[in-house]
This record gives sequence, structure tokens and C-alpha cells, in this order.
Amino acid sequence: MIEPIRIRPLQSTSDIEIAERKGLGHPDAICDQIAEEISVALCHYYIKEFGLILHHNVDKALLIAGQSQPAFGGGRLVKPMELILAGRATNEFKGRKIPVEEIVGNTVKNWIKKNLRFLDPEKDIRIVCRIGAGSQDLTELFQRFGKGEIPLANDTSIGVGFYPFTPLEQQVLQIEQLLNNVKTKQRFPWVGEDIKVMGLRTKTGAKFTIAVAMVDRFIPDIKAYQLHVAEIKQFISGKPGMEDTVIEINSADNYDQQSVYLTVTGLSAEAGDDGEVGRGNRYNGLITPYRPMSLEAFAGKNPVSHVGKIYNLFAFELSKAICEQGFAEEAQVFIVSQIGKPITEPQLLDIRVNRSLVDTGRIEQLARLKLEEIPTLWKQIISR
Repeated sequence: MIEPIRIRPLQSTSDIEIAERKGLGHPDAICDQIAEEISVALCHYYIKEFGLILHHNVDKALLIAGQSQPAFGGGRLVKPMELILAGRATNEFKGRKIPVEEIVGNTVKNWIKKNLRFLDPEKDIRIVCRIGAGSQDLTELFQRFGKGEIPLANDTSIGVGFYPFTPLEQQVLQIEQLLNNVKTKQRFPWVGEDIKVMGLRTKTGAKFTIAVAMVDRFIPDIKAYQLHVAEIKQFISGKPGMEDTVIEINSADNYDQQSVYLTVTGLSAEAGDDGEVGRGNRYNGLITPYRPMSLEAFAGKNPVSHVGKIYNLFAFELSKAICEQGFAEEAQVFIVSQIGKPITEPQLLDIRVNRSLVDTGRIEQLARLKLEEIPTLWKQIISR
């Protein structure tokens, strides 16, 4: 049984704050998103064909950079990127073969076509599928789901969540989403998908260092490049809440030597930046070293029994519910599983809130209700 739910006071004041977001086309973010997309695709296939989700963990992906020759007015990709996908997935059930490799290939290509404008999935990237069959013991743990029973945790892991975001965290998230918005791409087609935002707050104010991969075919010369960078900076500065902040874009550029962040595909992975699952944003979309966070990779893990995924979602949702229901202005949630135990029975659920007069009874009641809902979180995860 679960230890008593612990509810404790939270102190969260700091003169310094850092928050980061790796955007849509960042190599680490590409790996995360593709791994998760593969998991979702497998879930839909399993449900359609067998009426239940079968065991899989496809949370290992490595993006190896290619080689390019960017040039003002348009360069070329010399060597394709390589995406290696590994993990485990049920490839046979009740005597029927499951086309895992075909599902993986189609999923990756469709995701690239939808999200990366200037990367041709047929010739610009080589997809290597090394996903094997799952181990028997974990597969058996997973079968409880098919019987309508509460799944057993297939790992001993932790989940961490907090809510709400600080103004700086909100701005970091919004800047990346703004620059990768479809309307922004129509207005500024030279803005690539590989964007990284680093936010820093001190007593003197907030500063945002933003890396934007610029697409060479839309930029005829160095003067146009400088002009476009200035346009992006002005565009961001004009948004609400950004008026008094410091914004630096592509700060490593050297205009005199014409050494600038110019790309063929809008991705740094075309030439010198590799990527890997788990090195990017946490479940909430941010990297926040001054806040509690798990190093567990969310992407690609199965949404039924893998607590490395489920508990991070749960921790965020519970902390959010505590605040939205008025029990606290800020909440942090820490939860620990034990392999082989029901996912609704963690070893520990530690809740921290920043209100001196806390109704611990109502918070505990909410927490137990949310624990009972954990076996249904898979529906939320794959509903897209």
C-alpha cells in the first residue's frame, strides 16, 4: 500500500531564474517528438487490430547529423542525416505478425512532411529501425491491461511536476511557439524550425538568448541576413510582456567574416548537431534547472504501464489541479513507483504547496482521486 501522502510547505523565492526550450526542429526535440509519434502510432494500430494496447517502449532514438553547404540564395545538403530508432515493441500477437518496421517508417516520414518544411524524408534522411521484441517478463506485466485490471509498473521510476509557470517560463515557451507558428513562417519564411530559447531572470530584469536557424534560399546576401534577424527581434519585442526585456538572436554571428547561422533545411542537424531522446524538454515543454524536474525521458514509452511516462504526466496534472481548485497558488509533486506494483500504488507521493494554512484533507482527497484515474491517462496521451 501507498505510504501516507505527504503534504508539506513550499518555499520558492529566488533572485535568479533560468528556463530553456528546445524548439520543434532542434535535434533533441526531433528525436523526442518522433519517438512519441511512433508510440502513439503503435497504440492506434494495436487498438484497431486487437482491441488493446500491447507492450512497447520505443524511447531510444539517435539523430546523426549530415553534411551541408549552405550559401546565400540557396545551398545544398551533401550528406543525409541518419535517424536510428531502437527499443522494444510487440511484433507478433495471437499468431499474427505486426508490421512494426513499416509503421515506424511511415510515421517518421509523415511527421517530417508535416513539421519540417525543407527536409525531404525520402532523400535527406536515412531511417534505421532497430526496434526488437519486448522481454517476456515485462510483456506479461503489461497483459493486465488487456484483462481490464490495473497495470503493474514496469519500472521503478520517479515523476516530478510543478504548477504554475513563472512569467519567464511562459515567455520562453511562447517565444518558441510564436517563431514556429505557421503564420510566422508565412510572414518570415527564412525562419527555420530549429529554434532554441534560453531565458534568464535576475534582479536587473529578463534576457532571452535565441538561436534561429536561418534558411539560405530566402536570403540573398549578408545585408539581407542582418535585416531579417533585426525583423525577428522587433517582431518578438512587440509582443505583450516583452517590452522591457533584452533579446539577442544568433549571438555567435560574425557579420564581418560572414560567419552566420545559415542553413539549407532550417535545421542544425543538417551539418553538425546530433540529437537524442531524453536530452530535450521535460513533459511540460521546458527545461527548468531551478525547478524540480526528472531526467526521465517521457517520449516513446508506452502510456499504459511505464511510470517513467505516466508519473511525470500525473505529477504535472495533480500540481495543476491543486492550484486551479484554489488549494494553493503554487504546487510541486514528487511521485515514486516500484516495479511490479499497481501503478495506482506508488511508494511515495510527496506534495509541496506554498500556502501557510493548507487544507491537507482536501488536497489528499484530490490526490487519491487522481491516483485512481492513472489507468485512464493513456487515453489522454494518444488522443491526437
